Amino acid sequence: MSAQISRSPETETAAAVSDGDLAPSLPSENTLALGSLQVGAHLVVRCLKDWRVATVVAIGADRITLSVGSPSGRTYRIRRPPDSVLTLDGTIPILGAGAWRAGLARYDARW
Repeated sequence: MSAQISRSPETETAAAVSDGDLAPSLPSENTLALGSLQVGAHLVVRCLKDWRVATVVAIGADRITLSVGSPSGRTYRIRRPPDSVLTLDGTIPILGAGAWRAGLARYDARW
């Protein structure tokens, strides 16, 4: 048996905003745009399975090119719009959402 709770539209909106669902993305001291980084800047990027280290290699008017290191030792490039939102974890820029420290790719430790 499930209990049904009826809420007014104002209560629904307030609950959703407090949960972060409808919260507007306002710039704060812990966010910046990908386009604000310079060539050579390092960041952490969310990939399909894990988080990987990337470097800004080219800045264009409509896209930023990142070189991403894979655990196998190879690199590949991805392109993102310059207005992509980065969050800061201390001084580390992060592109994506989630717990990046738990899912960081394990690179070859021999070197």
